[in-house]
Amino acid sequence: MTKAVFLDRDGVVNVEKNYLYKIEDFEFIDGIFDSLKKVQNLGYKLFIITNQSGIGRGYYTKEDFEKLTSWMLQEFRNNEIVISQVELCPHGPDDNCLCRKPKTGMIDKILENHNIDLENSWLVGDKSSDIKCAKNAGILNTIQVKSGHKFDENESLAKYICESIKDIDKIIQT
Repeated sequence: MTKAVFLDRDGVVNVEKNYLYKIEDFEFIDGIFDSLKKVQNLGYKLFIITNQSGIGRGYYTKEDFEKLTSWMLQEFRNNEIVISQVELCPHGPDDNCLCRKPKTGMIDKILENHNIDLENSWLVGDKSSDIKCAKNAGILNTIQVKSGHKFDENESLAKYICESIKDIDKIIQT
C-alpha cells in the first residue's frame, strides 16, 4: 500500500482567487515545489482534490478547468513533481452530490485507481470542510494552512496548523 498526501487546490496549491480558471491568474503558493519534492522523496504519492462550484454556477466550464489543470500539472512536472491524480467536484453547495467536500467522493475515486494506506496518509487543506473530508475518509493526519481562507485556530479540527504548504515538509517527515 502507498502513502499519500491529498492536497486541496485553491489556497493550498495556489493563491486563493474566487472562481479561478485562467492560467494568467494562477499563482503557485511560494515554496510549494521544494516542499512537495521533499514529501514526494519520502515516498508519498500526491493527489489534488478540489471543489470547483464555479462550474456548477456557470462561471466557467469543465474544459476551462481541464485546460488550467493540464498547465498546472506540466508546471509540477517541470519541477520534478508528480501529481498522480486530480479530482474535482463541479457541483454547487446545494446540489447534494457525493463528491463535494466534506463528503469523500473525490477520495473514493482516487482509491479506485490507487492502493492507498489512508492511516499513514495526509490531507492538507485551508477550510474546515477539507479537514472534515479527511476525517470522513479515515485520514487522521491533517494539516490546515493559513494561506487560504481565514479560520479560527482554536476551532480547527486539524492535527497541525501551519502558515502555508511551504511548511508541510517540517511536519511530514517519515
